[in-house]
Amino acid sequence: MFAWRSGTWPDPFLPVSPTIQPAEVSRLDELADVAALTFPLACPPAVTPDNVAAFVDQNLTASHFAEYLREPDRTVLTAIDQGRIIGYAMMIRGAPADPEVARAVTARPAIELSKMYVLPDAHGAGASAALMTAVLQQAAALDMACVWLGVNQRNGRAQRFYQKHGFAITGTKTFRLGTHIEHDYVMVRPV
Repeated sequence: MFAWRSGTWPDPFLPVSPTIQPAEVSRLDELADVAALTFPLACPPAVTPDNVAAFVDQNLTASHFAEYLREPDRTVLTAIDQGRIIGYAMMIRGAPADPEVARAVTARPAIELSKMYVLPDAHGAGASAALMTAVLQQAAALDMACVWLGVNQRNGRAQRFYQKHGFAITGTKTFRLGTHIEHDYVMVRPV
């Protein structure tokens, strides 16, 4: 499907760049649906559907996103293409509370890229890069010294994406997923 931009037809071989904007309260159900569809894509195969469902129910519902939007230290951005949310990112300002992460993230002030997911049909279309650009711009506007994130040690695709955007592995941490414990790399990028 083509989009009309600037009065010319786009090259059909170039991706259409999404609009990145703050999450809107009126679209929280749609955002939660995107979160529920995309979170399992980043989970290793050994993670059970029950553990994925528990995480989604405990963290990624519309009511959770409503709460996140009320928290002054959180920012939720959405990627919109042709009127639909195709991805999102969530950042959390503040020093890491987890001792493992605090050892790996030494620059202050720091902001965590807590979540960044894009629908499968939008992979490779520039949405992830557009979200990352917006995250880094937001971090700079907030005068952050660094952006950090956790990524599963077995998610090579995500690790390559983050490395391409200037992140480097600085440590490890654990991540509870339902009743399962996962092992993540901590990756950091100066702003």
